[in-house]
Amino acid sequence: MYEKTYPNKRFKLTAKFLTKHISPEAKILDLGVENPFSEIMKDHGYSVENTKGEDLDLDTQTIEKSDATVVTAFEIFEHLLSPFTVLQSIKADKLVASVPLKLWFASAYRSKTDMRDRHFHEFEDWQFDWLLEKAGWKIIDRQKWTNPTKKIGIRPILRFFTPRYYIVYAERVEESNL
Repeated sequence: MYEKTYPNKRFKLTAKFLTKHISPEAKILDLGVENPFSEIMKDHGYSVENTKGEDLDLDTQTIEKSDATVVTAFEIFEHLLSPFTVLQSIKADKLVASVPLKLWFASAYRSKTDMRDRHFHEFEDWQFDWLLEKAGWKIIDRQKWTNPTKKIGIRPILRFFTPRYYIVYAERVEESNL
């Protein structure tokens, strides 16, 4: 996935946000297969286990059986048909998740060569907040950032000042508070 470009800025800001909220002693279940950011988390001292590539819309057993204290999901939920089901199946009390934000004039991303590299959801921040809250999570902190590129065109120009990524730290709401 990162053969041609490596998201240095996104990874740097994600690591900074993660270390702000989660101590290195935490045991993390990272949704999605092992990837370069999994290694960055390990380099920061975290114990990280990844899901194995199963279709999380249909199979949440790994999530349900995990004894992790924190779940991370970096650019995962936009690929799922039902992120609500996945969010509800999480047993950990803490969640750090990010999603790419929708550009008002762009259609949803779809790879023509990789069936798994497609966005079913293109979130606005309020939509992601609502999804989390409805699934039983309270957002404690949030941040957005831009993702300028060196390409030419309308979209690259807009990326200089339009936020591209949205990250949240959330904690599970007790059942009695729902």
